[in-house]
Amino acid sequence: MSSTTATILVVEDDAIVRMLIVDVLEELQFKVLEADSGTAALVLLENRDTLIDLLMTDVGLPQMDGRELAARARALRPSLPILFASGYAESLEVPAGMHVIGKPFSIDQLRDKVKGLLADRPVV
Repeated sequence: MSSTTATILVVEDDAIVRMLIVDVLEELQFKVLEADSGTAALVLLENRDTLIDLLMTDVGLPQMDGRELAARARALRPSLPILFASGYAESLEVPAGMHVIGKPFSIDQLRDKVKGLLADRPVV
């Protein structure tokens, strides 16, 4: 794996869906971190030693939904690209600088969306 490989934090409470997303992203040569809740994701985001290039989160998470997680993630890492995954993508309003992909999505749609977001990210 090259040193230019991006790290993606995937937050999804459904274990099967999370596993599928992680498998696809790893096949695409990304490094993937997983969290099954917003709380678990925040632990990773709060650790400054953990490199994260993109946060991909389900909107409908228990306890802390994806929007709240995104707001807290941006407070910790202001330039972090955020991608929401939602079955209601058409009607989902996302804050400026955040993006959405509709569920279900194809491998190609996920690849194109993630690569597009990572290509646009500021170089730190």
